[in-house]
Amino acid sequence: GGRPGPVVALRADMDALPVTERNSLPFASKVRATYNGQDVGLMHACGHDAHVAVLLGVAEILASMKKDLPGTIKFIFQPAEEGVPVGEVGGAKQMIKEGALQNPKADVIFGLHSDPKVEAGTITYRSGPTMAAVNNFRVVIKGKGSHGANPWFSVDPIVVSAQIINNIQTIVSRNLNLTKNPGVVTVGLINGGTRWNIIPEEVVMMGTIRAFSEEDKSMMVSRLKQIITNTCEAAGATAEIQVPYTTDYPSTYNDPELMTKMLPTLEKTIGEKNVIAAPPETGAEDFSFYQKEIPGLFLFFGTMRKGQDPETAAARHTAAFYLEESGMKTGVLTLANLTVDYLFSKK
Repeated sequence: GGRPGPVVALRADMDALPVTERNSLPFASKVRATYNGQDVGLMHACGHDAHVAVLLGVAEILASMKKDLPGTIKFIFQPAEEGVPVGEVGGAKQMIKEGALQNPKADVIFGLHSDPKVEAGTITYRSGPTMAAVNNFRVVIKGKGSHGANPWFSVDPIVVSAQIINNIQTIVSRNLNLTKNPGVVTVGLINGGTRWNIIPEEVVMMGTIRAFSEEDKSMMVSRLKQIITNTCEAAGATAEIQVPYTTDYPSTYNDPELMTKMLPTLEKTIGEKNVIAAPPETGAEDFSFYQKEIPGLFLFFGTMRKGQDPETAAARHTAAFYLEESGMKTGVLTLANLTVDYLFSKK
């Protein structure tokens, strides 16, 4: 800016996903790559390309006002929000480690994410816990193999894995106080066996835990380990449990004081009826690491076609993901006005 003042950080994530795009758009991705040993398509199935475009638009607007603005604006273009390979560090944690919030030190941070289930022209927000904390887990269940015709000679890890999948559902239904916060336990990968008549020696399972407080997440991890260990013991099997495996994010937490302060800016920018309070989101975001360092707001801009039924709109991380580009204008105006109003509020 043209004179001293506060420091505002603005963040956009950039990475794509290993999903083959399936739509008729002229710019549909044709890129392919090898991921986890498989040949896959790559596409922006979560709108991160739009996030970059929005932040570039904000940068252009604010650069044109530079001499009139107090303070400093830091533009953070972040890779690897979707995660990094096992054993590597990346995403927001790496950006923080390498000083993205320092020199000068940021006072607050704002971020946006597209929402394909909400109409373009709207912004949704929540104060306090907004997106879930997440751990992922990997479990190797070790049994004893045999011919499929003689299961009594085996300790069948496939049967044990099925029992575990059922048993861990009670973590949410019986251990979590759902009147306070929601939670999720999902197994998304299970791999065992090579042939229909061979009981394998082991099964690999991977999944995710979602919670809205560190207390709940800790309890859910503890119960996960206990249930897996005890279920295996009852069957004569053993388990190697890794949790967290590659992902361990805190809850995305919108600072209540900052949210109250900036809500009038949202309503002024796009109209009060277009600013919608939202329920908590069980997805996770490594934007939460920035919010562990400084107060921050993470908001959603709608990218669904006007009048479309949300049930028919393709979800994030799917091959048919679609982004109504008019929603990007709302994102640009929102982020630019949040920045300007915050800078001038600290004169």
